[in-house]
Amino acid sequence: MNENSELEQLIRDATGGVSALPTAPVGGSADGDSDEAGGLDLSTLVLVARRSLLWLLLLIGLGFTASWLYLRYTKPVYQSASLLKIDERAQADALGLTGQMAPVVDKARGSKLAGEVELIKSGLIYKRLKDTLALDVNYYVQGTVLESELYGASPFRVQYVVKDPSLYNRKFNLKFVNAQKFVLEYNATGRSVNGEYMLGKPIELPGINLTISATPQLTTATLEEDYHFTIQDEGTVNGYLDRNLAVEIVNPDANTIQISFRDFNPSKAQSIVNKIDTVYLQEKLARKKESTEASLRFLEQTLNETQNSLQRAEDNLQQFTEVAKTSNVESDMSTIANKMEKMEEDRPKLEQKLNLLAEISRLANRESVTNSETETVEQTLPGLAGIDDPQLSQALSELNNQQWYLVRLLRSQTERTEGVQRAIAELAYTRRNIKRLLVQDQKLVRRQLDLLDVQRSKMNAQLEKMPEIATKLSRLKRPLEQYSKNYDMLFGRKIDFNIQKAGSIADFQILSPASPPGAPISPNRLFVYAVGLAGGLILGLGLIAVRYFMHNTVSNVRELERSTKASVLGIIPTYDKEKMEVSRLVVDKNPKSAISESIRSIRTNLDFISSAKKKRLISVTSTISGEGKTFVTVNLGGIIALSGQKVIILDLDMRKPKVNLAFGAENTKGVSTILIERHSIAECIQPTSIDSMQFISAGPTPPNPSELILSDRFDKMIEQLFLTYDVILIDTPPVGLVTDGILIMRKADIPLYIVRAGYSRKAFLKNMNRLMRSNNFTRMCAILNDAQSGSGYGYGYGYGYGYGYGYGAYGQGYYEEPATKALTFGQKLKKFFT
Repeated sequence: MNENSELEQLIRDATGGVSALPTAPVGGSADGDSDEAGGLDLSTLVLVARRSLLWLLLLIGLGFTASWLYLRYTKPVYQSASLLKIDERAQADALGLTGQMAPVVDKARGSKLAGEVELIKSGLIYKRLKDTLALDVNYYVQGTVLESELYGASPFRVQYVVKDPSLYNRKFNLKFVNAQKFVLEYNATGRSVNGEYMLGKPIELPGINLTISATPQLTTATLEEDYHFTIQDEGTVNGYLDRNLAVEIVNPDANTIQISFRDFNPSKAQSIVNKIDTVYLQEKLARKKESTEASLRFLEQTLNETQNSLQRAEDNLQQFTEVAKTSNVESDMSTIANKMEKMEEDRPKLEQKLNLLAEISRLANRESVTNSETETVEQTLPGLAGIDDPQLSQALSELNNQQWYLVRLLRSQTERTEGVQRAIAELAYTRRNIKRLLVQDQKLVRRQLDLLDVQRSKMNAQLEKMPEIATKLSRLKRPLEQYSKNYDMLFGRKIDFNIQKAGSIADFQILSPASPPGAPISPNRLFVYAVGLAGGLILGLGLIAVRYFMHNTVSNVRELERSTKASVLGIIPTYDKEKMEVSRLVVDKNPKSAISESIRSIRTNLDFISSAKKKRLISVTSTISGEGKTFVTVNLGGIIALSGQKVIILDLDMRKPKVNLAFGAENTKGVSTILIERHSIAECIQPTSIDSMQFISAGPTPPNPSELILSDRFDKMIEQLFLTYDVILIDTPPVGLVTDGILIMRKADIPLYIVRAGYSRKAFLKNMNRLMRSNNFTRMCAILNDAQSGSGYGYGYGYGYGYGYGYGAYGQGYYEEPATKALTFGQKLKKFFT
């Protein structure tokens, strides 16, 4: 790019204001600038915080004030609480039916506490509570700021009959005239009603009848207060109780319930909780009594039914016993079995006896008995001793004796002898007698056997019927036993319930009765003040954050060093000796002031930068007008001139010249007329108050300043000036507005960039960095102008510090400030916060 096209580009960029500088310069990028300027600037944050400290304290004070006002105008809320332990058994448990109804009992026990909570908060408890505490009328006394409820301490009592429901929840104002009279005022349906009335006398008013009587609290002191009362309907009272009453299950395992109540009046809260406990106790006793009476009625009815059922069971069993002729089947069966067993034992004996009789009958029928063959009955039948018939036994014994006698006769006599014949005759008679007896005994034994058979058949028939009888008997005995047990159990329960009824008590204990609340639960003073402090602090920190993020100007040298790549040559403090409308030369009048010392420090740093050169061309520019480049140019030239060097100041800001104003001179001729060769250099040089320093004003404003600067005549003018002067200081136009300054900075040995504290925006530093990169201004230096005391490396009056470019060292000057009067407290405070 040639020089003309570059100039055209600069001119086009200049038309865009501050941001008209190149945005994509050679050797860097805009992103790099953004990175350099990003992040938290602690020094700026500290500066902003310091300047906002007073606001922070004011906001904290405002937070404390708001907290105090909130506490002052907010009624404190008090809470009173009692702790109850519920110990109630289920009705089935009381009746002794827990085992039979275990699932039902467990379910009832699980919902018992929830049911008690609902009972306490039910309309039934509310109704009894309102009947005993008279919560429908509230009495108030007006205080300095807030009204106070006179619960239990009102100097008057109100009895009413409301005919117009719209008068509920309406405010009735009352003012005592004396101990017997009062003034009552209220609004009824859009109109005001008031009048003077007597205490204790009925009052008929539109929509309501009142009787207001005095109480023992009516004293001389209470007559001076302003009172009012409200009459609340049932819905309002119920809503008031619902809002402020809390019933909570504290420990389900221990069956404990807490009853708490909140109110602005602590004694009212305590009274309501204690009254709820009392009403709950009464309700529990009433419920328990009702339950006991219902249980007794149930027991009486069940006892009667059970007694009737028992009587019927007994009658049925008696009838069956009479028909079955037994009441113990097992015993009868055992008896029959024993009889049958005995019969079975008797039958072999009878059969044996019948066989024996048959054998005896056979022996008795034998007629012939020889001597050798004759045997006695005893020898033939050795078991004759077992015969039960005594006649037969005697006959057989007689037969046996006769047979033995015959045997003995036959041994000595023959059968024909008379003795043998007589013995045989007697033996035959005995046999006939035995036969007769045997027939009779055989018939008797056979009859006994037949009788055994008959008895066995009957017993078998009875045994076959026994299971049916046993079943029926068991069926009849079972309800009889059950009814008998139920009757005994219910009769015992009836006695127990009568005993309980005689000494009935509530099945709960008041573990902790309601006590007078000490401190209010709301508002929490410490919490409110903490919120006020936190709110003020947050607002203060928010203000600091907002001011920090809105802080878009350079405030101190640290911001300048952090945001620019140029070397910071020094700091020029604020000049507060006098208010100057235009820039002026001040270093010659106050050689030991802070301004002079800071500029001397800058001069020293300039010497370090360009120590090898005797002749120097220094350009001074800024981004926009008002940043103090003319002031710095004039006073820097004065300091350099005071050091013994010859200095000439050129005002090249031909569009808005100011150097001539700084010296109080005219601007009829100057640089513009020199460059167009209308005047010579000598004709345009003007003196100053310092002998070794002169200046050339800008001259009349030309139409083409940039072309004049780019011409060869400008370079020749510089060369001629160097023949006479050691230092040429050029006050250039602002580079953020026009391009003339850039053209001059390219020709300068040391380009100086002025940044004014609290005035120059941070965006200007990014433009300065772009300018350095695009034009390769490696020796550009920055100066912070109008810096407040303590805002950088300058420590008030006496010391000024600045960075040297080549060595990174500091220039330092010391002076003694003339004695000044002491600062006032307000001045010190202002100085601290600024």
